[in-house]
Amino acid sequence: MKFRTIGRSAALSGLVLFCFVGTAQAVAPVNETLFGVAIHGYDPVAYFAEGAPHEGSKDHVFEWSGATWRFVSAEHRERFRADPESFAPQYGGYCAYAVSQGATANGDPELWAIVDGKLYLNLDPAIQKRWDADRPDYIQKGDRLWPGLVDPGR
Repeated sequence: MKFRTIGRSAALSGLVLFCFVGTAQAVAPVNETLFGVAIHGYDPVAYFAEGAPHEGSKDHVFEWSGATWRFVSAEHRERFRADPESFAPQYGGYCAYAVSQGATANGDPELWAIVDGKLYLNLDPAIQKRWDADRPDYIQKGDRLWPGLVDPGR
């Protein structure tokens, strides 16, 4: 009798998990903070221009794709304004590995890579290490799955 109760409980938990995953909502095109700031306020141009992440300033902002982007200088802001697609992180700044798995997770602006001229962020060091092990495959999967995860109307 006890085994039967545990079995039902496990089956019910599995069903609830399946229903939750099956009803996941699409995310906004840009991963932003509660205050609407993209990539935690880091300057996306700095990765390319400086080769390192730098926090942007509230004095140099630009609204794009439903989020506020911050920059270290007016020059970086203008470079972004001229061609945001070239500087914005792929998958809206969500974790590149998570997207390759058909999910979304927060991207950490300190855990980054530029691959073929595109910026990617990852969730944590362990995930980034996994992603680094086979970037081309994960990027191919992420590129295929991303359109189904994002809600362009948000």
